[in-house]
Amino acid sequence: MIIIFLFLFLASEAQARDPAQVRAFRKANPCPVTQKTAGACPGFVVDHIVPLCFDGADLPSNMQWQEVRASYKKDVFERQACALKKKLVDLK
Repeated sequence: MIIIFLFLFLASEAQARDPAQVRAFRKANPCPVTQKTAGACPGFVVDHIVPLCFDGADLPSNMQWQEVRASYKKDVFERQACALKKKLVDLK
C-alpha cells in the first residue's frame, strides 16, 4: 500500500513539472561538472528550492543544482512534509 501511494505521489509530482522550465534553468545555469547546458550532469540533478507541493514556482528562479546524494535526503523530507500538509488540509 505504501509503495502504491509513493508511486502515485511521485507520478503526480513529475507530471506537474514543465520540462521547458528545466531547459531554461539549464541554459542559464550550466552543469557544475561539465559546464554544458544539455545532456547528462554526473552527480547532480535539477531541484526545486521550494517544493511544488508548498506552492513553489515551477520556474528557473526556484531551481538549483543539487548533488544526487543530498537530493535523496531532501526528497524523503519533502515527501513526508507534503504528505503531512495534505493531511492537515484534508482535516479542514
